[in-house]
Amino acid sequence: MHDLTLIIISKLNYWIYISLMMIGLYAMIVKNNLVKKIIGMNILQTAVILFFISIGAKNKATIPIIEHAHGPGDHAVSAVNYINPLPHVLMLTAIVVAVATLGVALALIIKLHQQYNTLEEDEILAQLKDN
Repeated sequence: MHDLTLIIISKLNYWIYISLMMIGLYAMIVKNNLVKKIIGMNILQTAVILFFISIGAKNKATIPIIEHAHGPGDHAVSAVNYINPLPHVLMLTAIVVAVATLGVALALIIKLHQQYNTLEEDEILAQLKDN
């Protein structure tokens, strides 16, 4: 029992990310209000970004900048001592995509509200069936 508790506590950040992902997925699937669906999508995207940033970190590691790498007395560089910058760089791109997606979704919601006078998905679908 003690080992299970230790495992759960040591991976607490992953449990938080999974919880955020499930909250976002729940909002996207269950909610009828389009703004709530977009908020759920944004929560899901944020959880994925936080997850990837957390897996790029290492204990007792440093940034991957090598000083005096070329010169007399060159030695092999051990990658274990450095943080992998790739997840962080990719997540910068993911943040830009998330903001752009949010902007486009909000613009579409504004147009939908102007045309159908509601943001409830079932009411919009009912109006589409009547036409």
